[in-house]
Amino acid sequence: MSPRWEPDPDIRRGRSVVYTLHAHLVFTAKYRGGPFTDEILRRCEEIMRGVCGDFGAELREFNGETDHVHLLVHYPPKIALSRLVGSLKGVSARKLRQEFPSHIRKYLWGDHFWSPSYFAASCGGAPLSVIAEYIENQKRPD
Repeated sequence: MSPRWEPDPDIRRGRSVVYTLHAHLVFTAKYRGGPFTDEILRRCEEIMRGVCGDFGAELREFNGETDHVHLLVHYPPKIALSRLVGSLKGVSARKLRQEFPSHIRKYLWGDHFWSPSYFAASCGGAPLSVIAEYIENQKRPD
């Protein structure tokens, strides 16, 4: 290991990769219906932590309001973020509908729990301008 290397718990190693990938995800309830209570948000977080664990990812932060949730996920590069999102939404929708049927039925109808769309943003690390400057200033051979 290089003497310049300072251990960072956010930097993980795989067999042939060193990475730190974080995504900020936002999922909205269908029709912005507002089915979430504190109890349902706590259960939703437990479910989503389990799904992340199954993918080899880590749910770093979770919170929400009555009609949407925010997640901060640390995930390995072998995972397609869209697949992780699909599982997070699918598993949580199924389990929350099973565990809180009468409450959720007041806010959502049909077979839908989540809006089909979602927000995803990469986050962490240096700002893009710093990375662009770093790449621009590489010593190119003559």
